[in-house]
This record gives sequence, structure tokens and C-alpha cells, in this order.
Amino acid sequence: MKEYGSEFNKSVILISLFSILVLAFLMCPAVAMPFQMPEVLNYDLTWTGIKAGEASLEIRENADGIKITSTARSVKWVSVFYTVDDVVECKLQKNGTGFTVLPVDYRLTLREGRYRKKKEVIFDHHNAKVTYIDYLEKERDEFRVPAEIRDPISSFYYVRTLDLQVGKSVYVTVFDSKNIWNVEVQVLRKETVEVPAGRFNTIVVKPLMKSEGIFSRKGDIYIWLTDDEKRIPVKLKSKVKIGSVNAELVKY
Repeated sequence: MKEYGSEFNKSVILISLFSILVLAFLMCPAVAMPFQMPEVLNYDLTWTGIKAGEASLEIRENADGIKITSTARSVKWVSVFYTVDDVVECKLQKNGTGFTVLPVDYRLTLREGRYRKKKEVIFDHHNAKVTYIDYLEKERDEFRVPAEIRDPISSFYYVRTLDLQVGKSVYVTVFDSKNIWNVEVQVLRKETVEVPAGRFNTIVVKPLMKSEGIFSRKGDIYIWLTDDEKRIPVKLKSKVKIGSVNAELVKY
């Protein structure tokens, strides 16, 4: 049994997917939701203080189950020379009382300038394996994985159910880029921040990224989550070679 392409566009992708929020603790079969469905979060993406794009993150329940969708699109002035149009979708496993925040299917479609990516990961938790499909490269592989493993985006929703404590790191096992990663997330401090959506008391976390592609180690990443039971991500900051890229909550 047997993955991912300028500083600016990689940073936009990092923020848009929010997959850098791969945080978790020892996992249990089911969790209580700190958020209601549907939930839609909208963000402005800025590079060195200039608006460069918009992103959204939403979770909805429908007849087919529970679905998470993340999008990121460049604004017009950026799209003139470099178009970004990314969509990530994830379906979650359900049980009799709710959902487990374990993924069933993870799909990623990227358009970044001339770069394209279209892939899917199908999770089989019962048999402890995943099927990886790259539609553009005509590639299909299977991997043995731990029984409870997550994709980058569903791990974010799991962390929102946790009791994060300053000074204590948490860990999550993630399948990404045809590899299994055990990611440490440091819980740094509490801080009050102001973003377009308002003023929030937050808890600041720092994922120590190890994987490739969208998780490439290009600089420190910090995430501000509301310091309440909802754990809404209100701000994200990633340092790059020239300045920094921020995502700030505009509406929720």
C-alpha cells in the first residue's frame, strides 16, 4: 500500500482550510456539540494588512448526514494575477444520539493560479484503513491507519468540544498528504482580541505542524479561540517570509 505548490498562496490555503486547527485529546466515541447547526463563520483574509481574500467555514445537517464545508476565494485585485478558489468538504459519522466527529469522506478541490488539486480520502474506521484518491493524477492507494484518525478539518470541530487548559499540550492523529501525523498543539495563554465581528476573550493555541503540503512548516501559526464553551475561531495568524497573513472573523 502506498502528496502537495509562493508564500502568499500557501498561506491563503492554510487559513481557508482551517485545517491547521488539528487539535485533539484522547478521543471518545461520541462528543457533545458546543455549537448549533447550521453554523456559518465568515472571515476576511489579509496579507501585510491588505485584504486579499475571503473564507467561510460552515457545518450543516441534512438528509445525508452532517457536512462541513470550507471555502477560500481571492478578491478581485488578487485574482487579476493569481486566482484562488478552494473548496474542502467533509462528511461526518453519525450515531444514535448525534455524531462522533469522525470523518467518513474528505474532499479537497484547489485552484491556485495554474495549480490544480482534486483529491478524496475515504475513511473506514471499522477496518482501520483509508482510501486515498487523486483524481487528476489518476492515483488510488490504501493505507492502514489507527482506528480513530481524522482529517485536517474535522479535527478542528473536535477540539471545540475539549476543555483546553493553558500550559497543557494536546495531541491529535491526522491523515494528510498520504501520511499519518501525531500533531502537538500548545495551549499558550488567554487574551482579549478585537476583530470585525467584535471583542472577544480568547484562548491562544499554537499547532506544531509536521506534515507536508498545506501543513508545510513555513513559520509559526497562532489561533485565537473564544474562551467559552463554543470555542469559535475568531483570529488566525501565520508568519511568512514577507509580513504575515491573518484571518479575522467578520460574521457568525
